[in-house]
Order: sequence, then structure tokens, then C-alpha cells
Amino acid sequence: MNSKILVVDDEKSMRESMKMLLEGRYELHFAASGREAIDLVKKLPIDLVLLDIHLPEIDGIEVLKIIKGVDDSIEVIMITAVVMVGKAVEAIRSGAYDYITKPFDIEALQEQVAKVLEKRSLTRENFSLRALIDRDEQFEKIIGTSDRIKEIFGIIEDVAQSNSTVIITGESGTGKELVARAIHNRSARKEKLFVAVNCAAIPENLLESELFGHEAGSFTGAAERQLGKFEIASGGTIFLDEIGSLPLPMQAKLLRAIQEKEIERVGGQKPIPVDVRIVSATNSDLREEIKNRKFREDLYYRLNVIPINLPPLRERKEDLPLLANHFLAKYNREFGKKIRGIKKEVLPHLLAYDWPGNVRELENLIERLVVLTKEGFIEANQLPVEIKGKSACESGYNESSLTRAVKKFEIDFIKQTLEKTGGKKGKAAKILGIHRNTLRNITKKLKI
Repeated sequence: MNSKILVVDDEKSMRESMKMLLEGRYELHFAASGREAIDLVKKLPIDLVLLDIHLPEIDGIEVLKIIKGVDDSIEVIMITAVVMVGKAVEAIRSGAYDYITKPFDIEALQEQVAKVLEKRSLTRENFSLRALIDRDEQFEKIIGTSDRIKEIFGIIEDVAQSNSTVIITGESGTGKELVARAIHNRSARKEKLFVAVNCAAIPENLLESELFGHEAGSFTGAAERQLGKFEIASGGTIFLDEIGSLPLPMQAKLLRAIQEKEIERVGGQKPIPVDVRIVSATNSDLREEIKNRKFREDLYYRLNVIPINLPPLRERKEDLPLLANHFLAKYNREFGKKIRGIKKEVLPHLLAYDWPGNVRELENLIERLVVLTKEGFIEANQLPVEIKGKSACESGYNESSLTRAVKKFEIDFIKQTLEKTGGKKGKAAKILGIHRNTLRNITKKLKI
């Protein structure tokens, strides 16, 4: 089956040039605008997007972010003029595989396309295997089997079918955006876009334009009309992360958008109807912000129709072995490594640590350990001092809980290894570093 490539460029001559260069070897699709490209990505299993960085209404960087939100595995190569290389570097940071500059070398382009599609093919094979292993441990990419996380899964199922606003609270790194995406993916809006906005990352003078768009000539540098996040997300879901950082004047405009279900572009003269579900998130106490007159009480009640509070990792440590194994497999794939596992003596240290950065901190640790481990297993002496110096006794994590967690870790690891080897105990025993008879006894004892 030929790989599917989507070429996105508003210039007809460029689309025709790409057709001449790539036709015959790949299944080609074409889009003249960002919105057309987004629609095609949602309908077709696209493997690679060749995306012009300068597009009307929705620029290439924004289209890239949306495509990655629809399917993060789609590879994207940005096409840019030499004078826009700075924006191309920004695109790499936003998830693009690479960029090429106009005019481009034909052989270099063909080689780059072949290279990225080969990587995509290998990633897909590994992903299929991992999906089989993870099937009982994941809910919309949220990993866990603890009672606390199962309660969150139930809430997501319940609220997904409504259009009510949702506010997700929790410490940094607990997975608020994952929960927002899960709500969208389980809702009737799942065929439309999920658009994420980090309110704290956008300069105050650009916030209104980012959210509501602007008309050509409305301010210095506004050479053409640009759609805002609300219009781009129309029919779908907009996720407003770090909502507490919105300045008060912008809060008033957001409140009006929620109440009236319409927005006005900067420099615009007429209201534009928008149909979006709003999911917001914060790691701050908005009630305290209201007392300090930093957050509008009326906006808070509009956003807080359905609250979801995410537990920190220290309150669901039963999930830690699953999460550690999940991230190990992820970064083995990403870096082409073959780290065989995490040694059992590592787990007590992980369980004893409080994880102030939550799941994100654990993921960063496992990524670092995978990078620094050449082969074999991740060992306790590789842990950073703040984690290695901890013991289960110091943290108050009781022995019976530790024993259960270690046993679950062992069972999960053995199950994964057996699935990877198609149930071949000899091969699995070799990977696990034990004798085949030992593995047979363990599987019998644990009823695997």
C-alpha cells in the first residue's frame, strides 16, 4: 500500500510541481488552504504532510499544531522561503520533522520524503505492538488502573456527552490536557477540532488576536485577515490552559463570548457566531484569585459548571510501575534503544519519592535514563540523588503497599515480554535474563 502524502500550498504552481515530482510512488492529496488541509487530515490516514509555512487565514505553524493535535504520529515537513527560516525553526519546536527552503533541490526533497516515510513505517509497527500491550492500561492515553484514576475515567465518560463547560484543576504535570482531549474524543464533537491554547504563553497584547482573530490592517503587522482559535475550533472543543493567567480585560471578553456564543475579530465590525465547547484548566486556586480581585467571579461560575480535580502522582502511586514501563517503551521507540526493562530494586525508590512535578517529572526521568543507558536494564545507581536517597520507610509508603506494587510491576513486565515474543517462553526468558524453567514456574505461580 502506497504511503499517503498531503501537499498543502496556496500556490497552484507549487502543488503541480509536487505532483510531478512525487506522483507514481505515493498516493497524493492536495489542499490550497489550512482549513482544507485540516479537514483532509481528519478524514484520511495521512502519513506525511508537505506544508507551506505561509498560508492565508490560518498560518502554517497553526495548521501544524492542529494536525499534531489530530494525530501526533503524522510527519510534517515545512516548506518555507529562505527569509522565513526563523519560523521554520519554530515549526520544528512545534513538532515538524524538518523543513525545506524554496527553491529546493529535487533529489534532496525526494530523499527527505523517502527517509521520513521509512521512519513513519517503523514507528507504526512499534506503535501497533505497544497498543496491544497497553490495551487494558490506557483510557484515551491516560495510563492507570488505580481507584483514583478509574474515578476520573468515569467522570470523563459522564461529562463527554454534554456541552457544559468543564474546568480541570490539579497540580502541574498531572495530565490536564490529556483529560481535556479525552472529553473531546468521547464527545459528539470528536470529528471536529480540539484546539489547545496556553493562556500564560501568549503576550497580553496578542491574546485577543490569538483567541478571536483580526482583520487585515487592524494593527501594525496585520497584513491579512487571520482567524482566531475560537473560529478555528468552531464545531469542536477549545481548551484554555492556565486560564487563571488571563488579564481582567480579556476575561470580560471571554465572558461575553461564552454568554453570547459569538466573537468579534480585532478590527472587525460585526459579531461572528461560534459553536465551541470550552474546557479550561488551572493549577491555581481561582477562588483565592477572586478574593484578590484577579479573576472575575461571574466568569468563574460560567467556566465551573463541571469541575474535575486530578490527583497528584503521590496519591496514586499504584500506577507508577505502569507509567514507568509505558514511558520506557515510548522512549525505546523514539530513540531506537533496546533497554530491556527497569530493575526491581529501582521501584522502591520511585515509590518513596513524592514527585512534585507529577507524571511529567516521571516521564522526564525515564526519558533521561533511556538516553543514558547503553543496554540491559535501568538500575538504581542511575537514579538522581534526590530519588536514590529516598526509601519507602522515609516516605511512609507501607511495606504491604510496596510489595503489591512490586508484584504488579513484575506481572506487567512479564506479560509485556510474553506478548512481545508471541508467547514464546524461551525467547521471553532470554529477554528477562532468567532460565526458561524459572519463567515457567513464575507464570504458573502468578497464573499468567
